[in-house]
Amino acid sequence: MTLDNSKSRLDVNIGGIELKNPVMTASGTFGFGAEFADLFDLSRLGAIIVKGLSLLPAPGNPPPRIIETPCGMLNAIGLENIGIEAFVTNKLPFLQQFNTPVIVNIYGKTSEEYAALAARIDVLDGIAAIEVNISCPNVNAGGVAFGVDPAAAAAVVAQVRKKTTKPLIVKLSPNVTDIAEIAKSVEGEGADSVSLINTITGMMIDIETRKPVLANITGGLSGPAIKPVALRMVWQVASAVKIPVIGIGGIMTAEDALAFIIAGAAAVQVGTASFVNPRACIDIIEGLSAFLDNHHIPHISELTGSLII
Repeated sequence: MTLDNSKSRLDVNIGGIELKNPVMTASGTFGFGAEFADLFDLSRLGAIIVKGLSLLPAPGNPPPRIIETPCGMLNAIGLENIGIEAFVTNKLPFLQQFNTPVIVNIYGKTSEEYAALAARIDVLDGIAAIEVNISCPNVNAGGVAFGVDPAAAAAVVAQVRKKTTKPLIVKLSPNVTDIAEIAKSVEGEGADSVSLINTITGMMIDIETRKPVLANITGGLSGPAIKPVALRMVWQVASAVKIPVIGIGGIMTAEDALAFIIAGAAAVQVGTASFVNPRACIDIIEGLSAFLDNHHIPHISELTGSLII
């Protein structure tokens, strides 16, 4: 099947973002695109979501800060990043040469920082949307993450919404009691879509030293181990909101992506898989097209939310 034909059968609209296919890269796992550009044509991707950015550069956590786990990976990078201005100067021009939407993931320690980032990005050409990471600690609330409280999540999205007309994706934390409640709260303040899930908090211990393996003690668990949890949460959120849902969590193959789509996701993000197989996104795109062929399905949207209970 030709790429053009695949595109017409796989295209999706995610809260105003036109994608040629529903496969996006997950923030923090794809760098700024250049790291993968020698391996495949980045224009084949549905969208590129860049590594999370803050107003100022951040050093992140001390090492060791990443370790392989059974069926996954544990990381405590600590949101290390180059800052928004270095991104605009040094990274964005490279990304603008590809026919793929670029989405900027942002985070802050206060609602004001999120709002300032949104205002800066709003005036930039070549940015299709903003993904708001609300799994970050709110310094004004004693370090409690914005994403664990419906009111705090709604407040930060409301501030960001005032500063930009670009589509907003809000990335939800799984470390909550009721993720559907959080999703509804950000929908009410103008989120155009939600992406979930972010990593699940975990830890590893070295039994010989009796010390945590990560310098930060805890980190975020990703990879196949979290897929069942992610699927359940995507299904719950898709049943609770009217805006598009983007599924994340242990998506390694086209079959994994299809499970999320059937659960209610309109698109997916691929993260940890890219560390194992740098061409994972391309393999998944081709696998989705093959599935449509084999099952005589004219368009990928017919599968979204098609779970039979």
